[in-house]
Amino acid sequence: IGRITSDNGGSYAREVPKQKHLTGKIFTQRIERNNLTLRTRIKRLARKMISFSCSVEIHEKVIGAFIEKHIFS
Repeated sequence: IGRITSDNGGSYAREVPKQKHLTGKIFTQRIERNNLTLRTRIKRLARKMISFSCSVEIHEKVIGAFIEKHIFS
């Protein structure tokens, strides 16, 4: 990993070397947008009980299929 982007939280400042740490909204905006897209498009990530599967494997397959279809194609 070349760089780590985050908000200006104290825990990151203590653990990540300054030369690899980028802070600010401009750097985290794309990551937050991707997270919002995942939560909006894959409803099982936003709800706790409805259409929730206890199997982590099923969640990984659904999320992987979404990423493959919408991001890499």
